[in-house]
Amino acid sequence: MATFPKAETKIQSLAHEILTGLKAHTDLFPSPPVDAEELGQTLDAFIDAADALKEQQAAVSHAVDLKHEALEALTDRMRMILRYAENVTHFDDASLKTLGWGGRRDGSALEPPGQPRALEAPRQGQGWIFLDWKQPDAGGKVAAYKIQRRQEGSENWIDVGTAIETETTLSNQPTGQQLVFRVMAVNKAGQGAPSNGILAVL
Repeated sequence: MATFPKAETKIQSLAHEILTGLKAHTDLFPSPPVDAEELGQTLDAFIDAADALKEQQAAVSHAVDLKHEALEALTDRMRMILRYAENVTHFDDASLKTLGWGGRRDGSALEPPGQPRALEAPRQGQGWIFLDWKQPDAGGKVAAYKIQRRQEGSENWIDVGTAIETETTLSNQPTGQQLVFRVMAVNKAGQGAPSNGILAVL
């Protein structure tokens, strides 16, 4: 069984076929609920309405293009004036404010990250340990985390891994020793204070 089309072009095409068929086969369809003349008038009304819409859409599209061109011209002229004003006032904030503008702002320097919080080791096994922690609640944006380890009683920390997320699994760690792990947040400005230490025997 055929299904009624949804696209306008296909509906219009089917209307033409129905109209042609009704006119050519009055013997097959002597008394349709809508005769060929009425269907033809309805089809013509649709075509007229569609054509009118296309004209209006074209006009709207042209109006939008004109608006964009006008906005671009306005923006260009405003930028020219503001660049001129910045130069003649040497970026003086008070002077530029008379034009609704402002002086050049100094870029804020990146700070080292703060201290990672609540380092834990919820899982560990023979030669491996899973660590997780919370990101710093102060300082600059964290780029990565450095994981360090030392033997209990030693002051010598060694780097044993890095992480982007606030968790990591360290493998191939020494076994049968008391080890202390800690995490530090780092970015281009430097590294922050180390987290609390976690003691583990793997």
